[in-house]
Amino acid sequence: MIRTTPELASFEHLDGRTQGAVRTFSDALRVFEAMWAEAVLVCPGFPGDWKDDVEPDLAVARALNESAPHA
Repeated sequence: MIRTTPELASFEHLDGRTQGAVRTFSDALRVFEAMWAEAVLVCPGFPGDWKDDVEPDLAVARALNESAPHA
């Protein structure tokens, strides 16, 4: 469980979540990649490239979406 702290509240405010900001996919991806890079710096054993880790999931999603009936 995440406890609300002044630091978390400040981050959420700066991030725009408390203001209901809508983020584009490219904005969200940049934030995600920056957070991943920070995790790699903080924990050298953290998995290297997130794209390698997500590729099998994307392959399954593509296969399922191709076989799904289209409306």
